Amino acid sequence: MFKKRENVAAIEEGKLLSPKFDKDGLIPVVTTDCKTGEVLMHSYMNAEALKKTIESKEAYYWSRSRKSVWHKGEVSGFIQKVIEIRIDDDQDSIWMSVDIGNGASCHVGYKSCFYRSMPLGKVENFEKVEMEFKEKKKRFDPNIVYKNKTNPTKI
Repeated sequence: MFKKRENVAAIEEGKLLSPKFDKDGLIPVVTTDCKTGEVLMHSYMNAEALKKTIESKEAYYWSRSRKSVWHKGEVSGFIQKVIEIRIDDDQDSIWMSVDIGNGASCHVGYKSCFYRSMPLGKVENFEKVEMEFKEKKKRFDPNIVYKNKTNPTKI
């Protein structure tokens, strides 16, 4: 589907896309908001998801829990419109900039999946580390949006 990886020079300095998928056929993706630069989510794509994303200009990912490709926002309505996709120097990691309008990217209802912050400094007991919520308000209620639908993740 993509150009075969032949040599380091072609991968690092060449113009042809030769993504390196891991042993499970996946490549990590960091997705950011095109307007703010805020990290929205970290996920994975397989070759099919990457191809669909490139062709449709909408984000598709691989669900490791469901073991299938999913169209981001298909259930919630918060489609990620792809503005730009970049790949790192050795083509084994993707950074994608998307427009979510006034929507959200997190299945929990927040704009970003990174809605909590960990404290820094000396810790007496790591079993009692409390995080701070950086996003105070959810963009949607997941109990309503995903009612009678497949849960986006499994714990």
